[in-house]
Amino acid sequence: MMFIMNLSDSWTPRQQVVSRTSAAEEVFNTIRKGIHSGEIPLGTKLSSEATLAASFGVSRSVIREALRSTATLGLTKTETGRGTFVISAHPTNDLMLGTYTAVDLYEARPHIEIPAAGLAATRRTSDDLEQLQGIIAEMEAEDDHLAWVELDTEFHAAIAKASKNSLFARIVGDIRGSLARQSETVNVVSGRREPSNKEHRAIVDAIAAQDKAAAEAAMAFHLRAVQVAVDHILGKDS
Repeated sequence: MMFIMNLSDSWTPRQQVVSRTSAAEEVFNTIRKGIHSGEIPLGTKLSSEATLAASFGVSRSVIREALRSTATLGLTKTETGRGTFVISAHPTNDLMLGTYTAVDLYEARPHIEIPAAGLAATRRTSDDLEQLQGIIAEMEAEDDHLAWVELDTEFHAAIAKASKNSLFARIVGDIRGSLARQSETVNVVSGRREPSNKEHRAIVDAIAAQDKAAAEAAMAFHLRAVQVAVDHILGKDS
């Protein structure tokens, strides 16, 4: 794909139409490939959200979603009142997810969410189970990416709540914003929505069966799968 500079010396792609079902992923991949190849040089200012949206044939919310992912990877930086600039051709060594990093989440989540899932299996009420099953059903039917991300964080918060451990619930609530940023980036970059739905379903099924060991194992598998996706994004594949 060819890239051109507009009259304001900002990068704009040639006008194109991308798929609606994975629009943010396609926009992200176009920008990332351009940066990595050098066709969008370091220091380049990207065009405004409105201009990029018109060029790609998508909404401004899709552009914002894609640019959040390039920023999370450390490829771009948005300065208030100035715009978005390319600052690196390669991903950072870690993902900055608001207050916390991907490493922060990876090191802490297994110690919180795995036991929380186990406790939820033994302590959940019928209302808790109904809520979890409702969330996963919505996730499996949801086409809107941002709505799915919100449901993803709601799912993990609901498991912590079902554990009946107020500290687990509070911690998951505290990191919820960072979980959303990670979920958004992983799903935009790696397309993990379908695998995540299956992993979430396995967790819910184990909780429904009141199988503590299975719930812990299913959560552990899910968290590891997310980390594998993060490692892939950062080029740390083992």
